[in-house]
Amino acid sequence: MNASTQRVGRVALAVALAIAVSASQAASDSAGRGGEGGGTEPVATTRFGDVRGTRDADIYVFKGIPYGASTGGANRFLPPRDPKPWKGVRNAREYGPSCPQLDPPAPGHSVGPSSAARGASEDCLVLNVWTPGLRDGGKRPVMVWMHGGGYTLLSGSSPVYDGTRLAKKGDVVVVTLNHRLNLFGYMYLAALPGGEKYADSGNLGQLDLIAALRWVRDNIEAFGGDPDRVMIFGESGGGGKVATLLAMPDARGLFQRAAMQSGFGLTALTPEAATAMSRSILEALGLRADQLAELQRMPVARILEALQKVTHGMPFGIGPVVDGRSLPRHPFTPDAPDTARDVPILLGYNATETTYLFPPPGAFDLDWPGLMKQLAVALPGQDVAHIVDGWRARHPQASPSDLYFAITTEATMGLNANTLAVRKAEQGGAPAYLYRLEWETPIEGGRMRSPHSLDVPLVFDNVAKAPGLIGTGAEEAQRVADTMSAAWLAFARAGNPNAAGLPSWPAFTAGNRETMIFNVTSRAVNDPLREERSLLPQAP
Repeated sequence: MNASTQRVGRVALAVALAIAVSASQAASDSAGRGGEGGGTEPVATTRFGDVRGTRDADIYVFKGIPYGASTGGANRFLPPRDPKPWKGVRNAREYGPSCPQLDPPAPGHSVGPSSAARGASEDCLVLNVWTPGLRDGGKRPVMVWMHGGGYTLLSGSSPVYDGTRLAKKGDVVVVTLNHRLNLFGYMYLAALPGGEKYADSGNLGQLDLIAALRWVRDNIEAFGGDPDRVMIFGESGGGGKVATLLAMPDARGLFQRAAMQSGFGLTALTPEAATAMSRSILEALGLRADQLAELQRMPVARILEALQKVTHGMPFGIGPVVDGRSLPRHPFTPDAPDTARDVPILLGYNATETTYLFPPPGAFDLDWPGLMKQLAVALPGQDVAHIVDGWRARHPQASPSDLYFAITTEATMGLNANTLAVRKAEQGGAPAYLYRLEWETPIEGGRMRSPHSLDVPLVFDNVAKAPGLIGTGAEEAQRVADTMSAAWLAFARAGNPNAAGLPSWPAFTAGNRETMIFNVTSRAVNDPLREERSLLPQAP
């Protein structure tokens, strides 16, 4: 992994800060009351008990439904368990707790474990459902969202993830969820003395996702959904979670389509790297390697303090582990896993991801010498002069800052997206569809261009819920959202993003690299930026 990829990987942990800074405690439930039976609140039946939701624009909404038991105390660092069944009707009208976590890092701001005081809890295995119909045999496609924030931050409860508009527009069921994150979801203890009890600890966050997908399989028909037409999709860290699920045998058959947006998870952590991180955390807690049982009695605040001490709030090095159990191999390295062969994949990225991914000081006002200096840091060991000369020849009107953001995006997100698409295409089986979002947001005078997370409100058709990222009165943004959300809905329905009224989107082939360019007018292009990309490092 080159230094530029490491840098973008670290800052990707703060995915969607512009749209989800309040994700752990999203907007309170504003759905209108009313529903079936002339004004009564809707009630749905699950395996574990009945739940009462709300109505919003003719969509039934259920929030905070448990799909697993509390992960605290004796259950900490152990695989998820079913929730205890309840009697009567449980209220499902408000979002449930997020996993305890550090505050999202931001330039110029300190990071600390204060989210524990904002309603976060280890009882965080909850999900939310938006559906047009209940118990109606609708057999609707189901879209299950994996939230971003790397493997350490945020939740599935951001207002921008609200599924009302998608459910209504596409006659689909939308599910978002919370799961274990950071040390609670990915602290690998198996290789330490006494670690046999915690053999699955490095992939608990992923096992939570599998538990949620099993809940969907077993319960979604009551919400008008089809358990045999499930699409998983996610952005940034959520895309990495999707890629990892594609390589996990226990997830096979629980979904039939997958989409990755600006996050691709080509590799996971090795047991050695994950164990080194765990030893550092234990040292920060004042524990020996053979005192793992103490971790189950440790207050949440102390665990977060240790995470802060070791990582300084940027917990790179925490994530899924190739443990030989639930994850037997790297997700998409050196090739696509056999478990992904029959699953069609939609994937892509935004044209200037790095305008948002913590650009270095002065990145928006570079001169040519400054561009050379910054690229030397971002692409160590590369012939930066050759790269810049080649890009300038093809983009003579581009400013130094334009080139910085374009080059650093292609050297990381662009390279990883193309690499995964090539490996999937070379595998045979179900197709892959690649995209590149080029629409530019007007916020901050347009200087953000096409930043990381811009795709999220467009795919969810929630332009109005993201003024800080989209701007206000953005008619162009709605046109892009109309196209992107319709393509995702078509993919959820049939495993193919082509539908009436949409621009033709050919499947990706390694030879032509067909790519959908999303903009006010969208079109498919064969291998865009082929010559530019040839100037960049090729190892993802």
